[in-house]
Amino acid sequence: MNKLLKLLVLAAMTASASLSSAALDVGSEVKNFAANDDTGEIWSAANHLGKKNIVVYFYPAAMTGGCTAQACSYRDYSTNLDEADAIVVGISGDSVKGLSLFKEANNLNFPLLSDPNGTIAQLFGVPTREGGSLEREINGDMHTFFRNLTTSRWTFIIGKDGKVIYKNEEVDAREDTSTVLAVLKENQ
Repeated sequence: MNKLLKLLVLAAMTASASLSSAALDVGSEVKNFAANDDTGEIWSAANHLGKKNIVVYFYPAAMTGGCTAQACSYRDYSTNLDEADAIVVGISGDSVKGLSLFKEANNLNFPLLSDPNGTIAQLFGVPTREGGSLEREINGDMHTFFRNLTTSRWTFIIGKDGKVIYKNEEVDAREDTSTVLAVLKENQ
């Protein structure tokens, strides 16, 4: 599928999801959402809903201190998350290129989704604000990371039944993974 067609399919999927849903709370059923991942391919929740627990975490900006600590913690606890029958997906307003560099620089082992217009953030009820840019050096080269918007740091767990089993609007970036693992253990 060419890039333009992928973008059109993605726009249709997320537009229909955002029109039919309000903010998500514990107990809410999650409709499909999809976005371009860090490779530029479309990642769709429909491929995972009902099969695994899905940890969906929104973060403000790739390559910043708290966001890097949070992402690296999810990376480091991937075996524990796998044992809890869970997958992780991170979502921000960063560009696909920025997400790709962020993933590469930190050896991340889970998908990062680009939500440049805040469609998925809106579906989940996550507040957004103006975007921005920052420069970081990776492998000796300077890169500018652009994001159309900045999302608040919120975490959700979607259970295998497709319903939200956990929602945290006051996430501590460094403790997020251990909190999520405790919730997953409680809900096994």
